[in-house]
Amino acid sequence: MTKFFTLMAAMLLTASVYAGEFADISIQDVKVAATAKTAVIIDANSPDCYKAGHVPGALSFAAIKDNLTASLPADKTTLIIAYCGNPQCPAYLKAAKAAQKLGYTNIKHMTAGITGWNEAKMPTEPGK
Repeated sequence: MTKFFTLMAAMLLTASVYAGEFADISIQDVKVAATAKTAVIIDANSPDCYKAGHVPGALSFAAIKDNLTASLPADKTTLIIAYCGNPQCPAYLKAAKAAQKLGYTNIKHMTAGITGWNEAKMPTEPGK
């Protein structure tokens, strides 16, 4: 039983560490950035989900991950916004960490994900 509680505590600690690794950004702030084109927005959902509808201007991480450098600006302070499906989805971490590994320093997470975006009745565009 002690091992079980130790395992559960470790899992909770790990989840809380991941949850706060990148600063959160609100749906409204993402909408402003998307409209003004002041950020690179990366959709870390599956290609099918991306095709069904994504934040306007968002790039599909699945499509760009093999050559991420070519898809990101030279300015390493550019705002990079990563998102996935919902607050429980950890897929955004792959995109955020990949950008961080390339030296980007202003990375944020839209925690609400595409589910929250859609629930807020924000515009989407279909993928290719």
